[in-house]
Amino acid sequence: MFKPISISPNKAENLSYFLQNIEGYISQEENQLTNLSNFAAIVKYFFDDVNWAGFYLYDGTKLFLGPFQGLPACTTIAINKGVCGTAASLRQTVIVPDTREFPGHIVCDEASLSEIVIPIVKNGELFGVLDIDSPSLNRFDKIDQDFLEKGIAVLIDNL
Repeated sequence: MFKPISISPNKAENLSYFLQNIEGYISQEENQLTNLSNFAAIVKYFFDDVNWAGFYLYDGTKLFLGPFQGLPACTTIAINKGVCGTAASLRQTVIVPDTREFPGHIVCDEASLSEIVIPIVKNGELFGVLDIDSPSLNRFDKIDQDFLEKGIAVLIDNL
């Protein structure tokens, strides 16, 4: 059972709790859909100032909407298009401080002003991406990236 905690003003402390929850929930569950759903919910809880957190999954040709927390979103994204498609094609995390400045940004929610997308690659194959949006400029940094990539590594081990 999830037990809410008081969110600390210390970012690294909060994100260490994030990782503990990811490990606790994801490593004990075999169902892929359940793990993706809980991952998105845990991100939404532990990362402040986030208005959307979820997955786009790769079907061999495009990314399609998976489990998420937030407002309804774009249902498909082409590889190489937008932030998600770029991260998927590069297979690298992409941090966008200001989405209005990103060439070809796909607007799913006009309130989103910054974004981080982490690709999910298992055994050399693209599985999808984790996409997180914020209504604030410059919301995401290297600390966020490091903790999210560690969380995705736990997820990959349990896909």
